[in-house]
Amino acid sequence: MYAIIKSGGRQHRVSEGESLRVELLHAEVGSNITLSEVLLVGSGESVKLGRPLVAGASVTASVVRHARAKKVLVFKKKRRKGFHKKIGHRQFFTELKITGISG
Repeated sequence: MYAIIKSGGRQHRVSEGESLRVELLHAEVGSNITLSEVLLVGSGESVKLGRPLVAGASVTASVVRHARAKKVLVFKKKRRKGFHKKIGHRQFFTELKITGISG
């Protein structure tokens, strides 16, 4: 069984037992959360497609950790002007382990 969920402005295809990185969620490490924005639920040949969400469907997950991703370097330069700027950014994320899909 698999599902497509929406979290942090992105869509993710998830199935039970896999881990997933989403944008930072304010939840305790080790706690269980319910993701209710489910766009599609499929199992084998049967597929339930939501318009825009599947009614009564939810995905449960446990919070594994909160961390920051690798640094992304942003380099700006203007030719012949002597201008250059180097900026680094690290995005916060939450790692989830999918424990169940209902719907």
